[in-house]
Amino acid sequence: MVPEAIAVVGIGALYPAARGAEQYWRLLTAPATDGTPAPAAGGLGDIEVDVAGFGIPPAQTGTMSRMQLLALEAARQCLQDAGYDRRPLPSDRVDVTVGTCFGLDRQYANALRIEGARYAVELGRTLAEHGGHASDANADTTEEFRAALIRRLGASPHDRVSELVSSIPARVASAFKLRGRTLALESADVTSYLGLAYAMDSLRAGLSDAVLLITGQRHEGPFVARAFAAKGLGQKGSPGATAPYDTGPFSEGVGALLLKRLSSAEQDGDRVYATVRSCVLRHEGRPGAFRYPVRDGLWEEAAAAGRTTCAAAAEAVQYVESAGFGFDGESHAEQRALAASFTGAAPGSVAVGSVRDRLGHTFANAGLAGVGKIALALHHRRLPGGGTRAPMPHGGALRAVAGTEDWPPPSSGGPRRAALVGSSLTGTVAHVVMEEYGTPHSGGGAPAQGHRAITGAGTVSREGPVPIAVVGFAGRFAGCPDAEAFWARTLAGRSMVGPVPDDVFDRSIYYAPGSLSLDRSYTDQGASVPVPDGPPPGLRLPPSRYAALDAAQRVALDVAAELFARRGYPPGGLPGSGLVAVGSNLGLHNERRLNSLLCVDVLEQVADGLDALGALPARTRREVLRLVRDRTVADTDFTHALDGCLASGVAALIANEFALDAVPVAVEAACASSLAALDLAVGRLRSGAVDYALAGGVELPCNARDMVLCSSLGLLSHGRITPFDEAADGFSPGDGCALFLLKRYDDALRDGDPIHGLLRSIGASNDARSLIAPDITGQASAMLQAFDQVEFAPADVGYLEAHGTGTRVGDRVEIAAVAQVYGAVPRRRPLDIGSAKSFFGHTFAAAGGTGLLRALHAVRTATVPPNTGLRTLSPELALDRIPGRIRIDAAPWEAPDGRPRRAAVSSFGTGGINYHLLLEEYQGRPR
Repeated sequence: MVPEAIAVVGIGALYPAARGAEQYWRLLTAPATDGTPAPAAGGLGDIEVDVAGFGIPPAQTGTMSRMQLLALEAARQCLQDAGYDRRPLPSDRVDVTVGTCFGLDRQYANALRIEGARYAVELGRTLAEHGGHASDANADTTEEFRAALIRRLGASPHDRVSELVSSIPARVASAFKLRGRTLALESADVTSYLGLAYAMDSLRAGLSDAVLLITGQRHEGPFVARAFAAKGLGQKGSPGATAPYDTGPFSEGVGALLLKRLSSAEQDGDRVYATVRSCVLRHEGRPGAFRYPVRDGLWEEAAAAGRTTCAAAAEAVQYVESAGFGFDGESHAEQRALAASFTGAAPGSVAVGSVRDRLGHTFANAGLAGVGKIALALHHRRLPGGGTRAPMPHGGALRAVAGTEDWPPPSSGGPRRAALVGSSLTGTVAHVVMEEYGTPHSGGGAPAQGHRAITGAGTVSREGPVPIAVVGFAGRFAGCPDAEAFWARTLAGRSMVGPVPDDVFDRSIYYAPGSLSLDRSYTDQGASVPVPDGPPPGLRLPPSRYAALDAAQRVALDVAAELFARRGYPPGGLPGSGLVAVGSNLGLHNERRLNSLLCVDVLEQVADGLDALGALPARTRREVLRLVRDRTVADTDFTHALDGCLASGVAALIANEFALDAVPVAVEAACASSLAALDLAVGRLRSGAVDYALAGGVELPCNARDMVLCSSLGLLSHGRITPFDEAADGFSPGDGCALFLLKRYDDALRDGDPIHGLLRSIGASNDARSLIAPDITGQASAMLQAFDQVEFAPADVGYLEAHGTGTRVGDRVEIAAVAQVYGAVPRRRPLDIGSAKSFFGHTFAAAGGTGLLRALHAVRTATVPPNTGLRTLSPELALDRIPGRIRIDAAPWEAPDGRPRRAAVSSFGTGGINYHLLLEEYQGRPR
């Protein structure tokens, strides 16, 4: 059955020469003055955003990233364009998805502040060598520098929250009271396409009634240009570059789309620009350095799958929008593919253009810019043109659009149709099919009815959406080299939290017990994981490339190897197309560190203003600064820097080194990132878009930067994390990674896979209130949404793996939300509640994966896991209202009258982000 069309009902556009949908259309259709139109020059620095108009206190504006401000403005434009500035959205179930790539300005500033502390120490030492200063004078100079750098960078206790990319969609959700799913994602150049595909999955499954998709790209620091140039993808004139712009590896731009099911848009009286019929992604899994795909047939496969989804023949497409980067290898492969796709079409019948002519390549935003262009073109029934300075496909059926022209109806009848194609430097291609609205269609599909919608391979029965089988799992945590050791440590009942190693956390620079500080931590406790020093057996990564990988990439690669080795899958042994979705911080440590090294001039400007340097002769001052630079800024090789700094590079490394045709994506929803990644994976499986998915999360927060940032807001425990205890005073950071291999249940049975458990549903919501304070209503909403998708009730769940951050307020609110949902009906036995954080600390983006791994072991072994460190249960917990209990010893999990054991996993993130997953024991019976 043809899935329902998705309507584009609102457009927001922020580009150097366009503000809003109308200006964007004028830019796209403006005639060229010399036949070779240059893309809009400059950036988005001149855009003024009325922060007060979004209800944000002035005191918070200094901590907000520039991208957050621009996203708010793009969202405002989009909702206004859709008419929702004059009327409320008809549903609370409105998702906010944001896509961007590379670090934000606040991330870079925070990293520079932490790296600057090392610079300060070296500066003091060097001054002692040249000026004969006493040790106390050097210490004063060091402290003076650190204080001056904090002022220069505008540091705040709230920096840890505001630097998260997920704070962008969270802020948008709060500003416009949108209470659906909230997350950020990144997949290099195809970021927009992943966001679009995820939105379509959620809408067609009835999990959301509208999706606000925002994608953006900015020049935030010197690292990106340097890394692209080292890879041969830099500014005009560098090897391989044919991009039609001179401003660097990409251009700036932020765009937004408001998407709905077509039936909903018509019912709500929305103006519909156009409809999206399909969004297909395919990946070329090739070991080695990241590069654009070149395999013949890859684009054709994506195009064929897209046409099949919407029942449209190739000749029905009249226009193709190319959003590719324009480098030689990719450009030639894309041109060959386009020519092959339209071999049977009439000469000159397919127009080809590119929004790059006007904008340049807006990278993470490129796909959305193309969708917006096509939607406007279909709405106005005109093809924007004006020539191109990049080589475009031509000959045979293909022709370049020289100037803006009328778009005639197809001779075969039916609606005007267009395709959008793009690709990423990690090896993915994307193909989108769009149609005009208001003419006969090739089938609109049945409207979605809540979770009962029919969605291709995800067809539901009268028991809810098809179960998703966990057919493989693996993990690594403090003191636990694999998933078996993780469970053994849990049953042993001993916490792995302790002093963070000196080579990870330099106490002489960053440790100041007993006090809040903007550049020091009051604790040195955490659950650290050693970073591998070589690739797992069977994988061949050159030493220079492996050395350039981020620590999170190395750990995740080892965990993936564990998963495949346990399952017996050889490299490339997973047939079909897949997805690798990894919950992660979207600003990896390596990227922030390398950007800081390139910003040593900022540190020197701060140092130059110190009294100690001002008293030196100019020549001596220059020599001191030169020596400090040499001692603090290593001669770094940037050859492989890009591969080791992309957040989606964690997933791409797994996909490519194991030769999987699986699209890689990084997902960030603060501390709920793992469950957000699993939610995306489950949606892709149920829609039939992929045959398998590897999903989970990784983060290594036991480092100076994260410990200082969390300490400055008072989030860390002064001792060790003790969830649910009367003495709970915060969390301890923990490094961790958990990955799960997923398939549709029927496919797992067909393939003879071991089934370790079944994912039955995932609910999600946003509080749309505070970015920090937890909220009972929002958490309960996510739980209720999860139960709305299944045939069983909260009373049928025997174990809850709680978020359990170890803060008194957080624990109290979480248990109150549990009582509201799980205590609403009588229970036959108490609900057992626990938290993996009591053993392994708070693993941040990996937290939901950590909880799922523990719950999975529990249902597989029929064992209720214990908690550790619990001495006196907090009297503020309303356990009797559930009723619930928190065990300090492992206990047998009695079978509930022959029915499967069921567990739940909660994961909540700053920004009001809430996720709740329901897991079921596999009993070996057909469902």
